[in-house]
Amino acid sequence: MDIIVSTILYSMALVPVTLSIAFVLLLLKTFTGKSIQSSKYPPVRGTVFVQLVHFNQLYDYMTGLVRRSTTFRLLAPDQSEIFTADPRNVEHILKTDFEKYTKGKYDIDIMKDLFGEGIFVVNGEKWKKQRKVASFEFATSVLRDFSCCVFRKNAVKLVKIVEELSAASEGFDMQDILMRCTLDSIFKVGFGVELNCLEGSSKEGRAFMKAFDEASALTYWRYVDPTWALKRLLNIGSEARLRNNIKLIDNFVHQLIKIKRNQLAAWREPNDKEDILSRFLLECEKDPMNINEKYLRDIILNFIIAGKDTSANTLSWFLYMLCKHPLVQQKIVDEIRDVIGDQASEANPDEFVERITDPVLHRMHYLHATLTETLRLYPAVPLDGRCAEIDDVLPDGFHVKRGDNVNYLAYSMGRVHNIWGEDAEDFKPERWLKDGIFQNESPFKFVAFHAGPRICLGKDFAYRQMKIVSIALLRFFRFRLANETRPVTYKVMFTLHINNGLPLRAVPRLAK
Repeated sequence: MDIIVSTILYSMALVPVTLSIAFVLLLLKTFTGKSIQSSKYPPVRGTVFVQLVHFNQLYDYMTGLVRRSTTFRLLAPDQSEIFTADPRNVEHILKTDFEKYTKGKYDIDIMKDLFGEGIFVVNGEKWKKQRKVASFEFATSVLRDFSCCVFRKNAVKLVKIVEELSAASEGFDMQDILMRCTLDSIFKVGFGVELNCLEGSSKEGRAFMKAFDEASALTYWRYVDPTWALKRLLNIGSEARLRNNIKLIDNFVHQLIKIKRNQLAAWREPNDKEDILSRFLLECEKDPMNINEKYLRDIILNFIIAGKDTSANTLSWFLYMLCKHPLVQQKIVDEIRDVIGDQASEANPDEFVERITDPVLHRMHYLHATLTETLRLYPAVPLDGRCAEIDDVLPDGFHVKRGDNVNYLAYSMGRVHNIWGEDAEDFKPERWLKDGIFQNESPFKFVAFHAGPRICLGKDFAYRQMKIVSIALLRFFRFRLANETRPVTYKVMFTLHINNGLPLRAVPRLAK
């Protein structure tokens, strides 16, 4: 018995010693071979583990580091993580030397369980093939016209739901409503399926949305959790929750693919209104060995995060900023009246949204500027980057080693004075206007839609949806925060969610 007790105590004593040795070895690996003292490389501001300490305010912490040096490094065990807010460097990695920078193994290993081999994760021929098919679909006038119809239809549903909620004394979570609205839109436009998540008639859709959002957050957590691979192996903690969410997501998506296959088999005639999924299914028939069920699943999930999260997040931050700046909110309302008119029939949401046509959208310069100003300060993807395939030198003179990740900080770039001026942190839609006409900026300065060969295919699609929804909501309601004292901040994940939702109150503008 004494031997057994001694053995147990000895084993227990070994655990902290083993962990201490492992920690020391990890530190040695992190600091070895990184040219820390060399001025050729970006200044070191710590290790990647510092992100864990500042995780809940990560992008503001990074912004503080950017103000000390526009390009800097955090050291990781296998490489340096380089962060930059220099538009010249952004252009270099996203366009000028595009072929030298790819999605590296580090990013792919973290993202592949959820996003697989979808367009946002893959490189080379796999990326080119998906990009080609998606580019063709987004370029068609059929998709533009069809998407406008879907957006208008869902905008009417949205107005009616907010109308019911506005009668209640308590506030409502506008971000959740917008997430359901954009999810319905991407399922109809992208996959040809009526999800009806906005109206609450799809329990499966709501469960899918919840699982997808949690899986996205848990996947992003891997970037700051050094133990995630071990937890995945043991299926414990956050990795166990992620696996359960992915299982639910997979079952939902595979059912969607089955439905679409049956629809295509029934039609068997050319259809000008083929959605994105239908087009990939047709490609699958041509190349079943490479474009299989798993491949289609990955494509669907990549389009969902692009079509749901980005637009809903931006609209949420947009309404938040309008609540904080009521004069801007009123200017948009005035523009709506100037462009569309002010007729009695506008009291009917169905009749009003039919008047939100493409020519109307093109004339809404102030609205476009306000949405863009929102994206400048609250980019849907606050941080992104690439991995160096070879040793390189950035335009600012700093060297990059093969295997280093070069990340550009879109959130921080919107707050940098040498890019946007001394009023960079002010919400000022007028900065985008010249004589009342919207003026674009360099995509390497305003990088909310990415840039270069991988620039967002759905940029016009997103603006169209956001403008239709904004016009409908602001024509019928004046919005204010449900609680002016409640702090509003972001949740750290792939896209810039508002943490714990956006409680608003809506006051009808039109008397019945």
